[in-house]
Amino acid sequence: MITVGAVGDLILDEPDPEFFLAPAAPVLRAMDLAIGHIEVPHSTTAVQQSTDVPAPPADPAALKAVAGAGFAVATLAGNHVLDAGAGGLADTIAYSRAAGMETTGAGPDLAQARRPAIVERGGLRIGVLSYNCVGPRESWATSRKPGCAYVHVLTHYELDHASPGGPPKIYTFADPDSLDAMAEDVRSLRSEADVVLVALHKGVGHTPVEVAMYERPVARAAIDAGADAVFSHHPHIMRGIEVHRGRPIFHGLGNFATVTHALTPGAGVGAEELQAWAERRTKLYGFAPDPDMPFFPFHPESRNTVIAFCRFDGTGLREAGFVPCWIDDQGRPVPVGGTPEGETVTKYVEDITRGARLNGRFTTRGTEVLVDLTEGVPS
Repeated sequence: MITVGAVGDLILDEPDPEFFLAPAAPVLRAMDLAIGHIEVPHSTTAVQQSTDVPAPPADPAALKAVAGAGFAVATLAGNHVLDAGAGGLADTIAYSRAAGMETTGAGPDLAQARRPAIVERGGLRIGVLSYNCVGPRESWATSRKPGCAYVHVLTHYELDHASPGGPPKIYTFADPDSLDAMAEDVRSLRSEADVVLVALHKGVGHTPVEVAMYERPVARAAIDAGADAVFSHHPHIMRGIEVHRGRPIFHGLGNFATVTHALTPGAGVGAEELQAWAERRTKLYGFAPDPDMPFFPFHPESRNTVIAFCRFDGTGLREAGFVPCWIDDQGRPVPVGGTPEGETVTKYVEDITRGARLNGRFTTRGTEVLVDLTEGVPS
């Protein structure tokens, strides 16, 4: 039996990155494989070409801390992957691999961005794919341009009541061609790997509970094509858990170690832009970060987080679940399973799962919480 773990976003843009990962490292190192999502470029370049909320590159040395904490696969398909230009992307891949991690989800062209990371553990070949579902288009790879693998999601706004200028109903759905491309990748990987895992960068940022219209169909399409599990991130706050055909879909693993002053007004660089973003964030998402944690500019509820896991043997998936974690006052994700704090995090996961009308059901076992895989199995 092997255990594969996964976490949400990693942003290590503060000194001493090992410090922020230290509490969780023993749990991660005890797993046969741990997967983390590298949210921002890691490079010494001065290039910045962000078309989204700015994400300056972090110190490449932080990737050694990521690997040292137990991560062996880094997923890269996300909205900030090209914020430091083609050179920043190339550096991120090179430094990740130099640290000992396999990468997937980004590359010098689309074919290489779609290439899986494949590792072997316990006699099983494990393949990991990574896709960005949130844009911006500038981050996408093409046959002649570096960037990330992606699923193109379309948004349609419709005013369905007699109030011009009022709030519309929002419809989101995946472009069939890019959804088919993802499914093709999964089927291809299924033919050469014993375990197939898909990471999706998706969801509505900084917004509790909500799972957008496109998210379940895209994640289910990965399972239908042969994936054993789907691990998601991007909103910087957790989402609930679904089971489809006996396979777990973690709709959002939220923040893990995400420490940065890059979004904090007064940080010095781009002060006017940061202040404008802080005001816009409050208007859009209805929260202001904790002023006592200027290095953690995220929703207060995002301090709830987990380490998701799946266990496999030669017959396939045997169980899935998560280790509850709490981000402490220093920005460190701390495993709290088997404690009152762990019960609080588990209750949060249950509440957001029910709130999004997902079918996940949970049972606590020691320091872990198991997902009932009998849900969502065709009769």
